Amino acid sequence: MPRMLQKTLLWALFIAIPLVVFVLYTRPNMMVMLADQLWACF
Repeated sequence: MPRMLQKTLLWALFIAIPLVVFVLYTRPNMMVMLADQLWACF
């Protein structure tokens, strides 16, 4: 894989992951479901 393409994909990944996490945190139902799943582990 060319070095420039690899670097571009890495930057895209570093930008996309926080954006996805931010979108999930803005959905209250998702946060409740995540908390319920966490408590189910104990």
